[in-house]
Amino acid sequence: MAPSSSRPPRHHLPLLLTLAVVFVSLSGLLASVPTSAADGLPELGGDGLHGEILRDEAVLRIKELGKISDGEGYLERTFLSPASIRATAVIISWMKDAGLTTWVDQIGNIHGRFEPENSTKEALLIGSHMYTVIDAGMYDGSLGIISAISALKVLKITGKLQRLTRPVEVIAFSDEEGVRFQTTFLGSAAVAGTLPESILQVSDKSGTTVQDVLKINSFEATAAAITQTRYKPESVGSYVEVHMEQGPVLEALRYPLGVVKGIAGQTRLKVIVDGSQGHAGTVPMKLRRDPMVAAAELVVTLERLCKEPNKLLTYDEECGCFTEESLAGLVCTVGELLTWPSASNVIPGQVNFTVDIRAMDDQVRETIVTSFSRLVLQRCDDRLVDCRVEHKHSAPATPCDPELTSQLKLAARSGVSAMPGRSVAETPVLMSGAGHDAMAMARLTKVRASTT
Repeated sequence: MAPSSSRPPRHHLPLLLTLAVVFVSLSGLLASVPTSAADGLPELGGDGLHGEILRDEAVLRIKELGKISDGEGYLERTFLSPASIRATAVIISWMKDAGLTTWVDQIGNIHGRFEPENSTKEALLIGSHMYTVIDAGMYDGSLGIISAISALKVLKITGKLQRLTRPVEVIAFSDEEGVRFQTTFLGSAAVAGTLPESILQVSDKSGTTVQDVLKINSFEATAAAITQTRYKPESVGSYVEVHMEQGPVLEALRYPLGVVKGIAGQTRLKVIVDGSQGHAGTVPMKLRRDPMVAAAELVVTLERLCKEPNKLLTYDEECGCFTEESLAGLVCTVGELLTWPSASNVIPGQVNFTVDIRAMDDQVRETIVTSFSRLVLQRCDDRLVDCRVEHKHSAPATPCDPELTSQLKLAARSGVSAMPGRSVAETPVLMSGAGHDAMAMARLTKVRASTT
């Protein structure tokens, strides 16, 4: 373990402050420590044990988890992959080190729970995802898991864990990003009780189904087993998630922490464009039904639709009712484009691409989806190619609980005020454009989120 210094290294400050926020939030559950008490904070900058756990050990753990990858030279840890299984064992060991009882449920989520004696109160759940995108950042998901474990470890060492008045549970969700199976929140949706039975038959690009992957890893892989992972709403009091902002707002404000008031709604589409495959040298331009050119036009159309929505939306779609505020935060992305047969001297026969549409206002998002689907059919008809739009995922915008958000603002302020040389300003309140497990957990309980 790296030695603690009197002042934390600058690149560790955001992490340390995030841990302080989690610590204060947990301290609010203690019978003898009010949520707003500054003395609920650990000794953040000193040579004591708290700094070693909340800063040095946590950073080392994030780096260690960042090296557990399915890829060579980059971070990739997909749903129940070999790297994911190795990471599970490591996370369980950290949870046990914090004094938690651990188990893995039937969808691969890792749980670490402390249950006070004679407690009948609803549990506080804290979590994030251990699954990563391809070439991921090591803080994505891992920060929310490790910060919670570290905070509970401090409570254990200081003797405060036994004084908790309600259960506290850390969950490392097995899937949030949805990269492998193109369907998000496998882990958290199962806990929230919203994961459909049909998910077992969804397959990845290789044809392997969710059920196949579960069986390979010795899970029961049945609808009944997945249903058993569901938590009863009356058993959960609230859910907290700490996450990297993944954007430039806090950096521009020069403030290390923000509180999230809500998460943008999201729709994922897949657009399939079928044309006529042919030789690149022998098919005249006027006789071509080229799906690549049509797809390129559709991508540009999507960009224009989201940059200048009022210029492409029709009156029937009520574009006049949208204010600048409701359109703020609207973003559209094509992240993946595939061609068949994908050869340099062949006009492709089929092109498909993904579309990701996000907005804070659900009506705006739904209108953009409807308008783009209509434009796809128009543009494809003009180019004599066949197109279809498949809806892969849709999630409404998720507001955070106002009371919990207010408590988290207070915790963030306490954390920042404890840092040497930091002036305390009003904690920024942001909307999150990135989807998080809190979106699924909001179907189960009140949620709040913090970003760093």
